[in-house]
Amino acid sequence: MLDNPVRVLNSSILQLMKELYTAVLEGKAKEAKAITEKALAEGANPQKLVDEAMIPAMAEVGRRFEANEYFVPELLISARAMKAALEPIRPLLVKSGVKPVGRVAIGTVKGDLHDIGKNLVGAMLEGGGFEVVDLGVDVSSDKFIAAVKEKGVNLVALSALLTTTMPSMKSTIEGMKAQGVRENVKVIIGGAPVTQQYAEEIGADGYADNASSAVTVAKKVLGA
Repeated sequence: MLDNPVRVLNSSILQLMKELYTAVLEGKAKEAKAITEKALAEGANPQKLVDEAMIPAMAEVGRRFEANEYFVPELLISARAMKAALEPIRPLLVKSGVKPVGRVAIGTVKGDLHDIGKNLVGAMLEGGGFEVVDLGVDVSSDKFIAAVKEKGVNLVALSALLTTTMPSMKSTIEGMKAQGVRENVKVIIGGAPVTQQYAEEIGADGYADNASSAVTVAKKVLGA
């Protein structure tokens, strides 16, 4: 007697989800994308692939980072693998009307050209279920404000790697107040020289000292 085709299909998809989890965890981008495409072709639910394979994998990456089992290079390649796996899924989620946890505008502030930390946080946020609008580096307060007004973001993430550019974080928040959009958006900040104390001084809603904690902080300030 033949096996139930639905059970066989579900078993196959379950195995692919396990393989996807491992591929993201180990930072195998091409493999992660290929597995995702195969799972979708076999009828996998796109949202389940994200919720039950990708997000848990990135959560484990974050745990390993905080436990000093993973370091920045491992975070970067895992984030790259997650983004590769999301490529074929993203349009399907949009088409189905699935809402992201939040929409984030992220950028390195005016005068600062460093992007590794910003890119890593962006990837981790995307892996955590956020829609990310990457504004790049050397971003003026006007660009952040425009993102709030025109792109409907409800969270702004400011990055700075230089002490000399940290004041741009303050001026960006002050600019939001002046333009009347501060009440519509939450602001989190981070970067090597940034501290919790500085976040409180300039009126930010949250501070993250690494890419992994940025996801937790982002969800907390949005009440997600």
